[in-house]
Amino acid sequence: MARRSLRFVTVCLVLLAIQSSSTALISTPDLNAPYPKAFSDLKEAIVKGLGFQAEDFKISGFDLRDALVGQSVAYEFDVEIDNKVIPFKLLEDVNRWEYVDLPIFRDNLKRPGEENGLVERRKIENGLPVLAPFQLAGPMELWIQDAKDMRLSLPHDVDAGELKKVILADGAVVTVKGARSVSLRHPIDFPLPLNRTHNGFAAGLLHLAEHLRHTSLTQDAQLLSLRIVGPTSLTSPTSTSPFSKNKLKLKRLAPGLVELSLPSKAKSIEAMSAIDLQGEATTLLTPDQFTTLWPLTSINGSNSNLLGFEALLSSVLGSKANEEGSFKLLKADVSARTFVKIGFGVEKKLKEGDKGFGLEGFPEWRTKPETMRMHFEVLAKVEGDKVVPERVMQVNPVVVEDTVAPNVLLGNMTMSTTPIVHPPPDPFTL
Repeated sequence: MARRSLRFVTVCLVLLAIQSSSTALISTPDLNAPYPKAFSDLKEAIVKGLGFQAEDFKISGFDLRDALVGQSVAYEFDVEIDNKVIPFKLLEDVNRWEYVDLPIFRDNLKRPGEENGLVERRKIENGLPVLAPFQLAGPMELWIQDAKDMRLSLPHDVDAGELKKVILADGAVVTVKGARSVSLRHPIDFPLPLNRTHNGFAAGLLHLAEHLRHTSLTQDAQLLSLRIVGPTSLTSPTSTSPFSKNKLKLKRLAPGLVELSLPSKAKSIEAMSAIDLQGEATTLLTPDQFTTLWPLTSINGSNSNLLGFEALLSSVLGSKANEEGSFKLLKADVSARTFVKIGFGVEKKLKEGDKGFGLEGFPEWRTKPETMRMHFEVLAKVEGDKVVPERVMQVNPVVVEDTVAPNVLLGNMTMSTTPIVHPPPDPFTL
């Protein structure tokens, strides 16, 4: 009877231990938590881009906690020359990479016991970068998108309701703040030749801009139309701006449509052709003449980005840049973007006949590896709840150095054939 009770107690203890262990297993945090869908799609896109077979390689080190976040400005253009469309995509260098807690992977980064990390992450609630403030001059029209609480100051705040469209009359200048992107709504024809100069001044683009401005002033001409996404305010220029004397008046044309103009007719700005660009002059600014790029009056002809655009356009046009003719700008989009940079490793199984993995000059005396380990870095842009890869680069974080035995360097010589070298005597040697 005692033995039966002892066995019953033992079975109960075993069942209790199994139950407690299973509970502990269930409560144990999953160290290999699944990626958010945005980064799972990014990983699949990288796999397809590398062109490896799924059974031949394995990705390691793809950890969102090591992701660096930066903000930059992207430029996209489509130029049509002789019925041929040439797309351009430019990206400014990211000035600062940092650890940022973006909403798209916020829930995946924190794990039990890691609330206080060595690197503090800066939280971004909306994660939407904006462009630097810029100035626009009329005549032109602005189509406002995603800006329900936009502030209008002329220079005092004006309650114009929810604006959908703003017309800038000739001479009217506004400063746009908080915009996420600016794009062209209609194609534009530009004349040739480009008339490029080489004195550190983008005279070719300035002449094109002045031609576009004069065309917009003619009757029955289509106004330059821009789409601005997410601006927070449209204000008249500050007191430090050369256009500060141009206080604007507002005219309501329809619900959501206003026109901004000068109270009185201002003296029109002389044509760019009247400006003599001689010597090494880089910026000319007088009350009657200015060398800014219309309609972006906040950019002058010596801007480094403007010089780069002119050089790029000249190289694309080639010999046509100096000939009579025309070209068409189909698309122009400038937007602030958020980018993510993540490093990861790839381990691939080598097979007979694999080429391109650095085994051509492999020494015969070394054992050939069965797997090849490579390191990559992906640069991706954040678009809403998606992460789209822009560039995947192979990096070499560690430089491998070979160590060779002395007998291999000396041709496998024995000690009997090694030459004897007698160093000069040292009087201080005992």
